[in-house]
Amino acid sequence: MPTTLPVMLEQPARARLVTAGGRGPERPVTVTLRYTCADPLAVELVFPAAVTLAGTEVTWAFARTLLDEGLRTPAGSGDVHVWPCGRARTVVELHAPEGMAVVQFDTSALRRFLQRSYALVPAGEEDVSAVVDRALAGLFGRQG
Repeated sequence: MPTTLPVMLEQPARARLVTAGGRGPERPVTVTLRYTCADPLAVELVFPAAVTLAGTEVTWAFARTLLDEGLRTPAGSGDVHVWPCGRARTVVELHAPEGMAVVQFDTSALRRFLQRSYALVPAGEEDVSAVVDRALAGLFGRQG
């Protein structure tokens, strides 16, 4: 039986990292937007090492539906919040024990990314059985 590799979608997106408390200039950054069929309910934002406190690439994963909803209306609770900022921008706010990051994206780039992800796996057609199997295998110490 042939094995299939998980399909992955990556799209670079120009963004602006807003400094803490709004002090100082916004910092331009290229964030990689990532979606994989192996985890069909999530999207990832991958930040380059140059803009992270750790000095290493940092990945934030959260629900694809949260990103979709946040393009239209304020959405999110806990560590990730997304909301429209006028017609052309969308804000993603990320909370971690080390602090908070506020990132502004062009809404058109996020919409294009979501449309491409829905072309791979339409909303409501996500097969989560493999995701659940991997999570259970991790809980019970087996490789999945």
